[in-house]
Amino acid sequence: MAAGSGSGFGSASGEWARYWQYAELPDLDLLRARYVRHTFPRHSHEGYVFGTITRGVEDVGLPDGTVHAGPGVVVMINPEVPHTARAGVPEGWVYATLYPSAQVINDIAADTTRLRGTVGFAETSVVDPESARLIGEVHRAAEEGNALAADSVLRILVARLLSSHGSVLPTRSPRSAGARDAARARAVLESRMAEPPTLEVLAVELGTSPFALLRAFKKQYGMPPHTWLTDARVRRARRMLDAGVAPAVAATEVGFTDQPHLNRHFTRIVGVPPGAYQRERARTYKTGPDLSP
Repeated sequence: MAAGSGSGFGSASGEWARYWQYAELPDLDLLRARYVRHTFPRHSHEGYVFGTITRGVEDVGLPDGTVHAGPGVVVMINPEVPHTARAGVPEGWVYATLYPSAQVINDIAADTTRLRGTVGFAETSVVDPESARLIGEVHRAAEEGNALAADSVLRILVARLLSSHGSVLPTRSPRSAGARDAARARAVLESRMAEPPTLEVLAVELGTSPFALLRAFKKQYGMPPHTWLTDARVRRARRMLDAGVAPAVAATEVGFTDQPHLNRHFTRIVGVPPGAYQRERARTYKTGPDLSP
């Protein structure tokens, strides 16, 4: 992938990345990248993640352990599942990833399976060279501006994965007092993102103790409140960048100190800097751009 795709990574490290959206498939984000030193902190996605490694090894940290993903492995992550990622070997990893929305997956499930409700995947990684190839084919078709092929192959891929690994995700209702406190805390942080309270003040407002709230929040959402808030700020900044808001304005609106503060966290979580992300999202791809390494 050419440096001109706007990765923002140093050529000395050999890292490159392109995070983009094909105009004909607006409910799908795409990432192709090579990472060596870059590490993704704990974060989650509103939609699904389907990734495959073409070279190297990626270590994906999930709630139930670490997945060591190499070529031929497909990683499947359900919405809102916290995870990390880093290189599993010194030379890093090269991969192609698809981020379809929940609506896309559930529509395909309704059309091709008997699964009803919010569907998900029972396994987080499988050795499946054919599905890995299909992920690459979706990227290739989108890069070539072939909307029919990109849409068709995406549906074939998802139907294949649902047939082999699909299940209905359990509904998580906040029944315990701790879960209710965690949900209330999340709502407060979402509404006061730019000026969040301290953990102590938040706990007092909710009628609990700081450590009880910390434990309950981490149990419910897989990460402590401050980590969740950083992730939520980046998500909101992404939506603002999609709408054309300048990165410096988005940074302060979501509660980061300044644009460099946003740049640092955005790059760590999304995989590309906010400026590069916005430039790619603003373009409409009718023909394939230069993607040479």
